[in-house]
Amino acid sequence: MHMTDPTTRFPMPERSGQPELPHPGLTQDMVTAPDHGENSYRGSGRLDGRKALITGGDSGIGRAVALAFAREGADVVIAHLEAEAADAQATVELIESAGRSGRAIACDITDEAQCASLVSAAVDTLGGLDILVNNAAYQMAQNGGISDITTEQFDRVLKTNLYALFWISKAAVGVMKSGSTIVNTTSIQASNPSPELLDYATTKAGIVAFTKGLSADLAERGIRVNAVAPGPIWTPLIPATMPASKFEKFGETVPLGRPGQPAELAPAYVFLASDDSSYITGETIAVTGGTPMT
Repeated sequence: MHMTDPTTRFPMPERSGQPELPHPGLTQDMVTAPDHGENSYRGSGRLDGRKALITGGDSGIGRAVALAFAREGADVVIAHLEAEAADAQATVELIESAGRSGRAIACDITDEAQCASLVSAAVDTLGGLDILVNNAAYQMAQNGGISDITTEQFDRVLKTNLYALFWISKAAVGVMKSGSTIVNTTSIQASNPSPELLDYATTKAGIVAFTKGLSADLAERGIRVNAVAPGPIWTPLIPATMPASKFEKFGETVPLGRPGQPAELAPAYVFLASDDSSYITGETIAVTGGTPMT
């Protein structure tokens, strides 16, 4: 049996030569492209016939999850910002290359009406909805902490990370049947907040509470709700929301000594979306490179 050292399974991405990117950041502008599992993920039919909606599915973790879901047999709709259309199309091509149906929908999830329309469009496209992955998020590091976080930024972070989570989940559970699943993306920031990401960390802690509360609300209906908490993962979001002085050493302080790759997150989402986790609800899986969730 071949065994892999987790500290060296993926090479350290080039960070010192990576320029800062305008938000939201595109995969094509990464010096070291993230690994989404294009050449490594092998499906085994665990999501055959399922119908999934993934927000923030154009790049990074969302793309890796979309690819894995498709290779496990699911049809997938992804939501993205208009500026991310090129990345979204690349994700759709990966879904379709797995022999599944894929569609990208551009929308602004800080708007309640667009969130409702997104769910309706996904249901119409897929013929139902079995899996919802609330993955889209906004962050913008401010080295001055609370002094540099404007009300405008705070509002955008909460609208993207919490309001949209509520609006999309509420619309989705209205059409979901027993056996359906919701998987939310929280973060190590939920328990280990960085001062420069105070607003973002606040929303990620809220997502943990939302996951627990919604899981209790929906348990009798047979709908499970769980979350995944990533640590430092190498995606376009990093150079698009942090100064170079921060991301040049990104991921080095975790016990495994390197940033994670989106491909290393996807199996957790597949597990929580599949029947393999049928007795798990209200929980959070930490994928943090060894940093404990305290």
